[in-house]
Amino acid sequence: METPLLSVQDLRVNFIGDNTVARAVDGVSFDIFPGETVCLVGESGCGKTVSALTILGLVPMPPGKVMGGKILFEGSNLLEQGEEEMQKIRGNRIAMVFQEPLTSLNPVFTIGDQIEEAIKVHEDIEPEILRQRSIQILKDVGIPSAETRLRDYPHQLSGGQRQRVLIAMALSCCPDLVIADEPTTALDVTIQAQILSLFESLQKNWSMSALYITHDLGVVANIADRVYVMYAGSIAEQGNTLQIFNEPRHPYTQGLLASLPSRSKRGKRLHSIPGAVPNPAHKPRGCPFHPRCQFTVESCRSRFPEVCDYGKGHLSRCPVLYEKQE
Repeated sequence: METPLLSVQDLRVNFIGDNTVARAVDGVSFDIFPGETVCLVGESGCGKTVSALTILGLVPMPPGKVMGGKILFEGSNLLEQGEEEMQKIRGNRIAMVFQEPLTSLNPVFTIGDQIEEAIKVHEDIEPEILRQRSIQILKDVGIPSAETRLRDYPHQLSGGQRQRVLIAMALSCCPDLVIADEPTTALDVTIQAQILSLFESLQKNWSMSALYITHDLGVVANIADRVYVMYAGSIAEQGNTLQIFNEPRHPYTQGLLASLPSRSKRGKRLHSIPGAVPNPAHKPRGCPFHPRCQFTVESCRSRFPEVCDYGKGHLSRCPVLYEKQE
């Protein structure tokens, strides 16, 4: 059986305030295999980004605190690595493309400076070779006049070009895994499609794995090999793309899919899930989704649901629907 490149096991991350404890990540587990694209999907505040930042050791501590679990990268637990070891991994073996390029890029340094810095941190390289490599990576991500763009500052580029620069920086050291956190959120639909297509082609050409974090199920359908649906800090359902979209087995997943627009729903009111994601500091007892769920029974209010196995890697935390199927 193939060994995962990255295996997150029962990860728990709290944020501790003066009188509150927010359980932002509450027992999350997922695997990413070599060359695979995994999507972590869910509403804002469900713990997707905190999970990703914890992998790279970027959660500020305090107020954050890892309460338990493992993050195994090629068998080594990243949670046991010191900052010096993580600096060798971060940007080199595992890279991240952040959500908002205008705030992720430094406004007072040129594009060339920032790409070259990303490489120099991990490699001892001659200046001219470094410059040529920076030009090539800009060409690889589809930025025209790459030599000229090296001298530009972030504000001189369009939103789509800035996002391409972030991707170039992430790929500059040929990482094994790229984490992309909502990289197309601030872009218009046409540019989104271009960025997703670029990301997919680069990933295949460079044989990388990818963890894609999004709330957009349309994006998930186009790029994912496997999907993990998060809700209130935990995984509600997991499976391959066809399983999740064709046979959703959790009420939350069903609600998300029902809210998607389509031609058949033209002129009709779109479905919406009642209520809101609970505050991580004040989660309900039992199943965290039960206050919003149409299938709630008494046991949902008192017991955290166990995992139900539908076979072929399709898992869900909803015993009620599992019993209905049987």
